Amino acid sequence: MRCVIARFPFDLTKSGVLDSMKGIKPEEVVGESVIIDRRTYPAKQVGQVITRQDRRDFSAGEVLRAMTKLGFTCRTLPRATAPVRGLDPIRRASALLGTPVAA
Repeated sequence: MRCVIARFPFDLTKSGVLDSMKGIKPEEVVGESVIIDRRTYPAKQVGQVITRQDRRDFSAGEVLRAMTKLGFTCRTLPRATAPVRGLDPIRRASALLGTPVAA
């Protein structure tokens, strides 16, 4: 399948990717990842191996798009949720002091 990564076209096949990644030790995954042959690889590592280009030349999204088209399972970063907003400083201080007791 023809895929464009870093503005260069590549003819990639699932078997070709499997052969390229055979014997490659997965690095620690901290972001987007691709599962190849029961191993989880960082997307940038996969892109570097299959394209032989520097990791700065392409995005993880380009690799994920290509690997998804070839039928590999890809994982993206979880979406960040909005921070839970706590009490403002005055209400927090009031809560810590407690409510006034009726005399």
